[in-house]
Amino acid sequence: MKIASTFMGLATIAMLWGCGSKTTETTDTTELADSTNEASADSAGTDSASALAEDDTEFAVAAANGGMAEVALSKIAGDKATDPKVKEFAKQMITDHSKANDELKALAASKNITLPSAPNEEKQKAAADLGAKSGSDFDKAYISQMKKDHEQTVKLFEDAQKEVKDAELKAFIDKTLPVIKAHAEHVKTLDKTK
Repeated sequence: MKIASTFMGLATIAMLWGCGSKTTETTDTTELADSTNEASADSAGTDSASALAEDDTEFAVAAANGGMAEVALSKIAGDKATDPKVKEFAKQMITDHSKANDELKALAASKNITLPSAPNEEKQKAAADLGAKSGSDFDKAYISQMKKDHEQTVKLFEDAQKEVKDAELKAFIDKTLPVIKAHAEHVKTLDKTK
């Protein structure tokens, strides 16, 4: 059962990776979302009250990309991690990031923001690299990736607190940032034990 589940996770990553390797100019899901949002803003015109600031849409795209990647990596960890503390952390990541992802999707839909449909190529490569590891090497690599990702995500959200204009997006940031900071601290303690 565990092998089948791991295989399914790796197959999903391979499928996502394959989807990202099309020969079109814009194959990266975050690039596609950004270009769609730019086109929508251009067609709405600069005097439109419904047009969101570029910082707002860029934040939403980046946050969605990171959130989806956290869930994907943590699902792999749920199957492959050997340390019970790492498995428990992965379970918490899936719960918390899925909730935040769903909130962001609903908010983006109400603001006509296009979000990426899957993690970008960089995140997919990280998932494929992680999925190739096993045992304690996997646990160490997962914790290292989570530490790096959460440091980047905390910075993304802190910067967005200063730059994002939309009140509802600001509220999402203010609500979500403490959770992400708690994850960052938790993963640091796990990193010290590896």
